[in-house]
Amino acid sequence: MKARIYKPAKNAMQSGRGNTTDWVLEYELETPRRPEPLMGWTSSGDTLNEVVMRFESREAAISFAETRGIEYTLANDHPRKVKPRSYLDNFKYRPYEEEK
Repeated sequence: MKARIYKPAKNAMQSGRGNTTDWVLEYELETPRRPEPLMGWTSSGDTLNEVVMRFESREAAISFAETRGIEYTLANDHPRKVKPRSYLDNFKYRPYEEEK
């Protein structure tokens, strides 16, 4: 069994940073997905791809995987880059050369 440990990105439908503080352990696919012949839905042979576990820290997720003997890949989190701007900056006049 292989797993992936990562910190999820913010959903495109969110304006805040909710549900982005936890670390996620997610199993990788063992069998390929293929369309089901009767209905045409996408199906998979294993059910572990439905399991998603959330942890409060990266160390907790790593220790869980190591105690259970699960191989894992660790994806680093990308820190949020914030450019402080005021609302007025949206409407300021900038010549074309400065916008690049």
